[in-house]
Amino acid sequence: MSSSTIASPGTDRIVSQELLDSFKANGFVMVPDLLTPEEVERFGAAVTEGVMHRTREHNIPMEERNNYQKSFLQCMNLWEDTPEVAPLTFHPKVCQAAAELMEVDACRVWHDQALIKEAHGRKTDAHQDHPYWPIQETNSITAWIPFVKSTLENGALGYVPGSHAIGLRKFVNIFFGEPQDILAEPEIRDTPPVFLEVPPGSVAFHHGLTVHLAGANETDVNRSVHTVIFFPDGSTRGYPFPHFSVDRGGIEVGQKIDSDATPIAFPRPADQPIPPLPQESFTVEQVIANKGAVPERD
Repeated sequence: MSSSTIASPGTDRIVSQELLDSFKANGFVMVPDLLTPEEVERFGAAVTEGVMHRTREHNIPMEERNNYQKSFLQCMNLWEDTPEVAPLTFHPKVCQAAAELMEVDACRVWHDQALIKEAHGRKTDAHQDHPYWPIQETNSITAWIPFVKSTLENGALGYVPGSHAIGLRKFVNIFFGEPQDILAEPEIRDTPPVFLEVPPGSVAFHHGLTVHLAGANETDVNRSVHTVIFFPDGSTRGYPFPHFSVDRGGIEVGQKIDSDATPIAFPRPADQPIPPLPQESFTVEQVIANKGAVPERD
């Protein structure tokens, strides 16, 4: 892949060859200084406001929550109802870096989501992201954008190096009950996770099949993060189980995922850096995931 295939003429590459090689080998990487301090402050406030609005009627005491609710507050597609978040979801540097790491000419947003690990919140159980989505191809990537430094004390992410490349594609139900321990799988049980402390302004990216987890937040301050999931333009719907990212656009199994619910993230025209809102509004579904929706191994 050359820079000319990824970026418009005159646009410099964002991801160095060293970082790209590290991502391809390990399935995760941190790209430094993609956001300015002013952007971190502004977008952090916007995400916090959006989450507070979404969760204003769901203030459940920590001791009364289930394990999933204790792990983090999750608010999807904030870009659609919190306009101040949209420039972060479609941040040109973040989107270009995602395309470069996937080694594709163009990519789309699957959805964004705020993940707020509250003070004294529980750990996040080990899992892979891609099995939650009905995308046939597995070349997806998540941008993980912290607004405070992620540390071992407040819930930094840990990644199992190389786990994206072993053919494992296993659904782990982190939403209900006690999830299966994917770290006990024979292919990865002898590979300890690598925890990445990410400063504000930098962005951690991980492959959709990289096994990852997060520690508990042992501090008195929320660990606030915005994430954006990207997938290559031209990817197809592989499975029939419901998901708002394809159902809103009427995408059938076998069809290309191409609708206003999953807009192009990179490249975008200079005169329209933010795509129009989808015609069908986003509503939070009661069923978050469907167990066993995709093969456990490719």
